[in-house]
Amino acid sequence: MLTEVRCKNAVCPPDKKRLRLTDTAGLYLEVSPAGSKRWFWKTYTDGKEGRLALGSYPDVTLKSVRLARDAAKRDRAAGIDLVQARKIARLKSAVATDDTFKATALEWYGKNEARWSSHYAIREKRNLEKDLFPYFAERHVGEIEPIELLAALRRVEERGALDVASRVLQTARAVWRYAVATARASRDITADLKGALTPHKKRHFAAITDPKRVGELIRVIRGYQGGVIVRTALQLAPLLFQRPNELRGAAWVEIDLDAALWTVPAARMKRRIDGKENGDPHVVPLPTQAVELLRNLHPVTGHGVLVFPGERSHERPISDNTLRAALLTLGYGPTVQTVHGFRATARTLLAEVLEVDPLVIEAQLAHAVKDPNGRAYNRTQYVKQRTVMMQRWADYLDKLAARNLTRLSKKAA
Repeated sequence: MLTEVRCKNAVCPPDKKRLRLTDTAGLYLEVSPAGSKRWFWKTYTDGKEGRLALGSYPDVTLKSVRLARDAAKRDRAAGIDLVQARKIARLKSAVATDDTFKATALEWYGKNEARWSSHYAIREKRNLEKDLFPYFAERHVGEIEPIELLAALRRVEERGALDVASRVLQTARAVWRYAVATARASRDITADLKGALTPHKKRHFAAITDPKRVGELIRVIRGYQGGVIVRTALQLAPLLFQRPNELRGAAWVEIDLDAALWTVPAARMKRRIDGKENGDPHVVPLPTQAVELLRNLHPVTGHGVLVFPGERSHERPISDNTLRAALLTLGYGPTVQTVHGFRATARTLLAEVLEVDPLVIEAQLAHAVKDPNGRAYNRTQYVKQRTVMMQRWADYLDKLAARNLTRLSKKAA
């Protein structure tokens, strides 16, 4: 058996690669010619000799290393792979430098922000800062209980924001999964909250789909008495049925009136960050009615960059609320018809009344067509077919509006 004195005085002869001094039960001290001294425990697996490093002398004393050897023997008898357990411990110590909820969440956010759209990134950050950090910021993420997270989500529900509560739970779930992956938490506690939140009905953008009422709406829009910029945008909204942000942010450089095409850059489309950076632009065929509206507007805003510049700054487009407010002044509130709802209006009537191929409609809506497994597979833009469809749609809206005018004239007579 070794003694502290022998360990302290041990020297490797210069003619040897190493000196091994054995203790008991497979423990030995290995001394190098350079003078370093390391503890090892000899093991056998399937008849093959191996060894487990237990530290360096004198940092690890003889008494301490014997206790470490005995603990390793117990773990091995329990079926624990000591080498693998050591590797996992090293990985954990290298990854989990700060295991507070806030540090974990911000690290997760930083690793994912680059692949998110700006809108999604802002929403995720808001979920953290408004509804999670106030309660858990400095808590160790692995010590937070499911009931505590549920209490925080209940506070969101109490605001009447049931849909927000669900999104906050999704954010929390992503953080906890990252915490598990980085050894900060042993499990994802959000799994325990399945079914615990108050169900909410998904709200769709209000849209009129009855042809008669659509005709009345188009007629009212054409009678709008506001400024020419808003009036033109309001008339183009149902005619082209693009997303409100894409319409109001249109630039003259995107529009070719002679070719009757509006080419929306990928960066302005509602896509993931990769689609914005590397995707194709969205081409919108313009019916003759849209070309005429834009030609009439060009003398007013064509000297600038934007088709629909705001009143306060010509470098910014009209605001989100501008068209919404215009519809409201015409008697169409958000529960009756929204600007975004014109997309549903067009989708419904094009399919059910004009019997247009759904794939062509989806291409005009800039929707990714998916296969049964949820993967986008159709890259066809159907520009030729959409050109025909858009003219049919514009002519159809004219007929619906004229039909209502005819009825009004007969009543007046």
